[in-house]
Amino acid sequence: MFEKLELVEKRYEELNSQISDPKIIANNNEWRKLVKEHSSMEDVVLKYREYKEMIKKMEEAKEMMGDTELKELAEEEYYKDKEELSKIEEDLKILLIPKDPNDDKSVICEIRSGAGGEEAALFAGTLFRMYGMYAEKKHWKIDILNENATELGGYKEISFMVTGKGAYSRLKFESGVHRVQRVPDTESSGRIHTSTATVAVLPVVEDVEIDINPADIKMEVFRASGAGGQHVNKTSSAVRLIHIPTGIVAECQTQRSQLQNREYAMNLLKSRLYDIEKQKQDSKIANARKSQVGSGDRSEKIRTYNYPQGRITDHRIGYSIYQMENFLNGDLDEMIDNLIAADRAEKLKGDE
Repeated sequence: MFEKLELVEKRYEELNSQISDPKIIANNNEWRKLVKEHSSMEDVVLKYREYKEMIKKMEEAKEMMGDTELKELAEEEYYKDKEELSKIEEDLKILLIPKDPNDDKSVICEIRSGAGGEEAALFAGTLFRMYGMYAEKKHWKIDILNENATELGGYKEISFMVTGKGAYSRLKFESGVHRVQRVPDTESSGRIHTSTATVAVLPVVEDVEIDINPADIKMEVFRASGAGGQHVNKTSSAVRLIHIPTGIVAECQTQRSQLQNREYAMNLLKSRLYDIEKQKQDSKIANARKSQVGSGDRSEKIRTYNYPQGRITDHRIGYSIYQMENFLNGDLDEMIDNLIAADRAEKLKGDE
């Protein structure tokens, strides 16, 4: 571990010089890339320097133990520092876990109703409201990209962008199948139904990360419509983009202009194409090392919302919360923090 830390510190110092070099500053793209790399190393380098400083203090305390008058004080200082050193070592292990390059990015979320008909669509609406309230607590911005609403206020599908630093790092664990067990409002006999909705969380990607040939995209325009097919827009401002090589379709009809809708649809298309490649890479990593907490497998049943018992259970980590109302009102941090901790533990185990 310490050889790796020495290399990281050396690279950090090299980057310090490079980002101050006028020639590199003149090349904006190169400079931004190096600043990003420098910033990503800062926490680990500062922690490593703290570690080295602590070693130095312990050596000084050890030398002082030879002095009869200072021995007791020196021993107390030495063992206090030793305890602190072990905490710093643990912090360093965590900081050395490769960071997901997408963690700081904004995201596109897609929620689709699954098994359960109208009740599944209502549950998709419940999930959308939950994520909207969570985003509000985090001071993130939400833009609806596309929606297919039902007459009763649910969604067959809805896609939306969550803009805010770190959105992906918190929401990536939401990808998968969410299951609800509750008595639907439409059920007169009081029988509990089980329904599902699928959530996909895609990082918003930059142009440099994915290259799409404009000739591979077919664009269609149409009129935006509301629930039940009722037209809400008299002009053809809604945009549908079709990626010809893969057949992937991305559409947006919620913005006022065709230009805005095209921009959002393009963001969605890029994110979907990027996600296909990411899923392939994640599968390779998972085969080599069983770190499955954040795998985002779309077919994996990740969580159950049991209304009669007021319980939300995440099946990946076997963790339950008994505060249904608070959870559905956007209090997701406790669950997400536990998922992050479990994912980190799996990665540490895999690196042993």
